Parts: sequence; C-alpha cells; structure tokens
Amino acid sequence: MSATLFRTSTAARSALKAGAAKRAASVATTSFVRGKATLPDLPYDYGALEPAISGKIMELHHKNHHQTYVNSYNAASEQIAAAEQKGDIQAAIALQPVINFHGGGHINHTLFWENLAPSKNGGGGEPTGNVKSAIESSYGDFSNFKTKFNAALAGIQGSGWAWLVKNNETGHVEIRTYANQDPVVGKYTPLLGIDAWEHAYYLQYQNRKAEYFGAVWDVVNWKAVEGRLK
Repeated sequence: MSATLFRTSTAARSALKAGAAKRAASVATTSFVRGKATLPDLPYDYGALEPAISGKIMELHHKNHHQTYVNSYNAASEQIAAAEQKGDIQAAIALQPVINFHGGGHINHTLFWENLAPSKNGGGGEPTGNVKSAIESSYGDFSNFKTKFNAALAGIQGSGWAWLVKNNETGHVEIRTYANQDPVVGKYTPLLGIDAWEHAYYLQYQNRKAEYFGAVWDVVNWKAVEGRLK
C-alpha cells in the first residue's frame, strides 16, 4: 500500500481532530478542563437518593465506573494526539471507537447525575411547566409516558440507556434508546437519561431491574430536565 495514502496534510489533521472533538464534546454541562475530562462532583451525598438508589451503588457508580470512563477517554485522547503528530491516520481512526465509548460514558453519566435529586430537594413527582406540556403533546399524559419509557428501558438488550430527547427538527420530545455508551448527538438534545447498565442497579436490585426502573422516578430531577428543554 502506498505510503502517500497515510501522509496527512495540515487540513486532514485538522479535520480529524475536529471530528474527534465533536464526538467527545459536551452536549450539556460536562467537565472537560483544558482538553481533559474530569470527574464532576455530585451535588448530593451518595446516600441522599436512598431508598431508590443505595449509597453504595452511587459511590461505586460515580467513583469507580465514571472515573474509568474519564481516565480512558483522557488516555485515548493523548494517543490520538500522538498519532496525529506522527501523521498516523490509521492509528487515529482505530482509536475513534474508544473515544466514542469512554467520551460518551463521561457525557452520559454527567447528565445522569444532574438528572437525579433527593426527594427533599425536589426529586421525584411529576414534571410541570414546559416539560409537562411537551410530554403530554407527544404521549398524552405522564402515566402513559412513564409506561412507554419503562418499556423502552426493559427492551434494551445488554447495556445501554433510555432517553427523553428533544427532536430539534420537529420540536417534539421523543423516547429513544442508545446502545452501550453512545451519546445523544445530532438532531437530538438529551433531556432525561436513565442508565440501564447492570452496574447502575445490580448490587441493590440483582435481576429485578424492573424494580429499579420503577424506583428511579422517585428521584428524577425535573428542574434539570426543564433547564435543558429550550
């Protein structure tokens, strides 16, 4: 294979770098400092979401799992930068799935922590205002929406997320599922995401994930959802 095929121009390197940045860019309030991701602090104690989500799960989920996504994203970013400096397009392309997975994991979990709030701080209940109106416009009423959302969660095979998103082309809200750590990008804005990975519930609920899907609504932060709905 000709070596010229992998000889990059300045424009090519810039385009590759821009593509990687877009895939790992924050779609809401995430924590990237000077090009590196950092683990965000939680606005509540680990045990504050009990009994819906145990403090032990929250601690492991945040300190261990989320930190791994942060570390792995940063490591892959450094490797891509090194590949670009060498003009090694093959190596940079090979790292894109790693950026997508761990960068997506960081973005998704940062949004997830913001999606939750202790009941004493307004977590749970039903949405009001624009979120209530948007949900009713698409799903009739909140009860029907919650039933469909939980069905979407239950239908995820393996690991993934269910999201309430805003379709920026139609202006309507929709329920969408994403595999693994794929982030919500493109024409959709993420409003509310629920983690369906086993690490989000298994220590507490074991194989009774439907119970977790039911309990998590008791700590949903509708104020955060309202803030993302533009």
